[in-house]
Amino acid sequence: MRAPRTRSAYAAVLTTAALAVAGLAQPVAAPAVAAAAEGPGERPAVVEVRTIGHSVQGRPIRAWRLGEPGRRRIVLVSTMHGNEPHTRRILETLRDGRPVRGVDLWVLPTYNPDGLARGTRRNARGVDLNRNFPHLWKDLDGSYESGPRPASEPETRAVMSFLEEVDPRRVISFHQPLHGVDTDTKDPGFARRLARALRLPRTTLDCGGLCHGTMTMWFNHRFRGSALTVEYGSRPSRHRMGVQAPRQLLGVIGAHRTRG
Repeated sequence: MRAPRTRSAYAAVLTTAALAVAGLAQPVAAPAVAAAAEGPGERPAVVEVRTIGHSVQGRPIRAWRLGEPGRRRIVLVSTMHGNEPHTRRILETLRDGRPVRGVDLWVLPTYNPDGLARGTRRNARGVDLNRNFPHLWKDLDGSYESGPRPASEPETRAVMSFLEEVDPRRVISFHQPLHGVDTDTKDPGFARRLARALRLPRTTLDCGGLCHGTMTMWFNHRFRGSALTVEYGSRPSRHRMGVQAPRQLLGVIGAHRTRG
C-alpha cells in the first residue's frame, strides 16, 4: 500500500517517475502543488485554498479545502468537461455555505476552465481530459481525443500532482448527462449508498466498452483509496444542484454543517 505524501515537491517527483516507468518516451514533469496567495476571504467554510495549476490558456485551477484537517479526506471534482457545467454548483454551494464538520473535504469546482469558457467538452488544445491519464491510455481521436501522449495536458498534470499530494480516501467525479452512479467500481458498497442518497440510478459507465485514460481508473489503479463517477442529467434543476445534492452528499460522506 502506498504511504501518504506530505510534500508537494516529492509528489511531483513521484508522478514524473511513474510516467517514466509506464514507458513514456518523454515523461512530463508535474507541477508542484503550491499554496495560493489568496486566502479564504468571506467564505467561512474554507480553511485553505490552493491554485494547483493552470490551464492551457493560463486560467487558474483552484482547490478549496473545507471541513477539518486530519479527518477522513475526500476530494470532489466537477467540470472536467466544459459542456457539463451544472454539477459545479454542488461544489460551489459546499464551498460558499456554513462550515463543514466531520471530514477533510477538498472541492475542485472547475477542472477544465478553458473548456467551460468555450462551452466545449475538451480543453483549449482539443483534448478530452478524461482520456488523458496514464492508466490504459490509448491514442483516441474525435470527441474523445486523448492527446499526443499520456498526461500531455497541464490540467491533467495539475490534478495528478494534487491527488498525489493529498492522497484522499475517496474521489467523486461529477459529470453529465448519463444520469446515474457507477457501481462497477473499486468500492461498490459506497457507490450504492451514494446512488441512494443522491436519488440516482445505479449504472455501469464502461465508455461503451473498455475505458481508456480516465481519472477514476488512474486513481483506482495507483492509490489505496477509491474513485467513482456520478452523472446527473443534461439539465438538473438549480434547486437540486444548489440545495438537495449538497445536503445529500454531506449525509452520505458522514459530514454536516455547523448551525448558523
